[in-house]
Amino acid sequence: MTETAMLAEAAAQHVEHFDVVIVGAGISGAGGAYHLTKQCPGTSFVVLEAQESFGGTWLTHRYPGTRSDSDLYTFGYRFKPWTSAPIATRAEILDYMGEVIAENGLDRHIRYQHRISTAHWSRGDKLWTLEAIRTDTGETVRFTANFLWMCQGYYRHSEGYTPHWSGMKDFKGRIVHPQKWPEDLDYAGKRVVVIGSGATAATLIPAIAAECSHVTMLQRSPTFFRTGRNAIPLADELRELGIEEAWIHEIVRRKILREQSVFTRRSFTEPEVVKQELLAGVRAHLGPDYDLATHFTPRYRPWRQRIAFVPDGDFLEAISAGQASVVTDEIESFTETGILLRSGRALEADIVITATGFNLNVLGDIDFSIDGKPLAFSDTVTYRGMMFTGVPNMAWVFGYFRASWTLRADLVADFVCRLLNHMKEKGVRQVTPTLRPKGADMPLLDWIDPENFNPGYVMRGMHLLPKRGDKPEWQHTQDYWTEKDEFPAIDLDDAAFVYG
Repeated sequence: MTETAMLAEAAAQHVEHFDVVIVGAGISGAGGAYHLTKQCPGTSFVVLEAQESFGGTWLTHRYPGTRSDSDLYTFGYRFKPWTSAPIATRAEILDYMGEVIAENGLDRHIRYQHRISTAHWSRGDKLWTLEAIRTDTGETVRFTANFLWMCQGYYRHSEGYTPHWSGMKDFKGRIVHPQKWPEDLDYAGKRVVVIGSGATAATLIPAIAAECSHVTMLQRSPTFFRTGRNAIPLADELRELGIEEAWIHEIVRRKILREQSVFTRRSFTEPEVVKQELLAGVRAHLGPDYDLATHFTPRYRPWRQRIAFVPDGDFLEAISAGQASVVTDEIESFTETGILLRSGRALEADIVITATGFNLNVLGDIDFSIDGKPLAFSDTVTYRGMMFTGVPNMAWVFGYFRASWTLRADLVADFVCRLLNHMKEKGVRQVTPTLRPKGADMPLLDWIDPENFNPGYVMRGMHLLPKRGDKPEWQHTQDYWTEKDEFPAIDLDDAAFVYG
């Protein structure tokens, strides 16, 4: 055996133990680490992150103009005031997260370039055993943990979703997915087609349009957008009055949450009125003669898919200025010089950008097993969208679609810390969500109702997700305004929690 092999084997045999392993150093993982230090002092923990630094989404996405599509007063943490414009750039968000990590000494808990490959639960030992690959050295490292906290997000960071169209290999230009943006991509003076009409397209197009010969957004069907100033007048006025930033953060946060609650409720109770309001916002930038019916009027009611906020209408202003345009059609095939559409129209392009979404990633592409039996999460039932029946000592952060992700990350963190403290008080080492006897025969449904919310990445990956029941505690309700009151009141001695 070579010296290198001997060292690798010795490293694999060494096992580090922690009370808690947090998977992922993005917005959820960093927040979870903070809450552990404050609510569970003395708890040993490590954060394992596959990438080379913190940030998650904000590290992965490097395309021009990358920014939030949620305001940072609610996307930011409740414990760390946001002090700038509500829609923030990638760099601003990374700086904010870096401050949270540095100010709270979280960096000493984070191990970067640790990609977890397997996670095995032993009922006998009441422990998780994790194997990870150090991507910087190739070593296999092992950890054991009493509790596993999955904060790795919901999509595969290594690649975005690009459909296969005939003729793609014939295209003489470049095809790029925004998730893997090449540093050497020169779009100056080029004809660019962006396929897709979600938040990524609406962010990318105004960032590159002025430099390109022209940008065409090609969509199969339209999307709703909200427009408005990238400013909160109330926040600005409070700062002029010398109010402390912590107070401003909380006041503005409550104002935004109240407005979001009203808007979301109205999208269900008066969808046509909300639809016309959204279209009026678009028309204000594009003018009365623009064909909104074809290009900006979706077939679905508002909030069945996420609504991207367009700060200062910059995406729409690029269209109004003639730097960009919208084509609503379907792709027949790629050609050597561009794209042939079903209508027979040809779009000439030097670069095609496929802003076509994510690949859903259920729990980090990790091979899970319980007592040696492979675990399929699609065979489980979700407990409030954060735990799984039959799966001990594990919590999962999956945020909101209609509100900021971090709102739910904070709620889940409070619950996990309360659960860990409760287990310590009871002197138990294992907790497993379990259907109560009276609910064992309830109908099991897809993880989310497509009539309620149906983005493409969820529809493509629905078969991978846990099931839901017909009662609120066995669902991910997507309702922050209810969960913010329900989560703190969860009875940890309810029959849904089996301790051992």
